[in-house]
Amino acid sequence: MTFNVPDVKPLINDEFAGEAPKRALSYIANKRSAGMPVAGTYCGYAPMEVIRAVGAVPAVLCAFANKTIPAAEAVLPANLCPLIKSSYGFILTDTCPFFALSDAVVAETTCDGKKKMFELIFSHRPMFVMDLPQLPDEVEARANWATMISKLKGFLENTFGTFGTSEGIEAEIQATNIKNRLMRRVFGYAEKKPPLLSWSELYELCFLAQVATTEDLLPVFKEVFERLEEREAKGIYYGAPSSPRVLVTGCPVGGDSTKVFRIIEEAGGVVVAMDSCSGMKPFIADIEEKTGNPIDSVARHYLEIPCSCMTPNTRRLTELDKALAAFQPDAVVEVVLHACHSYNIEAIKIMNYLKEKHNLPYLKIVTDYSEGDVEQIRTRVEALLESI
Repeated sequence: MTFNVPDVKPLINDEFAGEAPKRALSYIANKRSAGMPVAGTYCGYAPMEVIRAVGAVPAVLCAFANKTIPAAEAVLPANLCPLIKSSYGFILTDTCPFFALSDAVVAETTCDGKKKMFELIFSHRPMFVMDLPQLPDEVEARANWATMISKLKGFLENTFGTFGTSEGIEAEIQATNIKNRLMRRVFGYAEKKPPLLSWSELYELCFLAQVATTEDLLPVFKEVFERLEEREAKGIYYGAPSSPRVLVTGCPVGGDSTKVFRIIEEAGGVVVAMDSCSGMKPFIADIEEKTGNPIDSVARHYLEIPCSCMTPNTRRLTELDKALAAFQPDAVVEVVLHACHSYNIEAIKIMNYLKEKHNLPYLKIVTDYSEGDVEQIRTRVEALLESI
């Protein structure tokens, strides 16, 4: 799948140019060279505003490659989630540059496999494991999560020898909200029929926006909007007007698991929305400002992320309704990683909801990071798109 005219200018063409991980690595390395400590993160529940408020730069750690899994399976069960095995394999083989740059790691108890894996890497870096409440609507959940965030702040301050203030966290909240609104403006160009940007461009922007500050991203956004507006004015779009529009939901997708995106495109579809924490989820909502208690505001915001580790995960359905209304997909593909039981079990609820309320075709793909199931996935995706 390509643009309808040749030689389309890339959305990002500045010092960040290149593949998303390479851009982020260059950015983080430059910040560290300038004296900023680096906090590695594994999950979208890591409160970026607090990390930045204590003077650190966040780094999303490696977790999406098949090549490191054999090393991990010498220690971990073979039937474990590939994201966990890949994460651990990167550390065993010392091949994650983001981990190499990290001065500390922020972890969280989203699933049993990850929290036990954290025990195995505790000796590699100073680490703070956040106890994530998983009944987010309970009265005590927000207070407990705010306590965890306060403890994380103290850990980072002690580890880095820095100090963060409430005013600093409030400033980061406001900066995050500016970034989120700009990202949602970008998503608006994917809502158009046909979309004006590709899934790979969306993915690269989402990846960079998770680590870079709003201030550093403003010139990037300026260029991105100039190029998107130029495309719109010239009638440049991605795919074809008749291409089936696909929303991809479920587990985080990156690196080797982006094979699903590529297969959808090769089958004639266009991915217009990535409903996952490695895609659009971190940017779908703002954090309440000027409450007088910024840590409480941060706590409430992150607890509302609709990950399948939460129960009952009703917000996933309400956010899915919003995404369906905005992007108007012709079908939904759910990506579930092997042994990710929470997303796999929740998939039946998503399938029934889409069929009964929205009458939308739905396909669940259970996969890992290998290439062994590519042709099987291709056959199923082709059948899905042919049915539209």
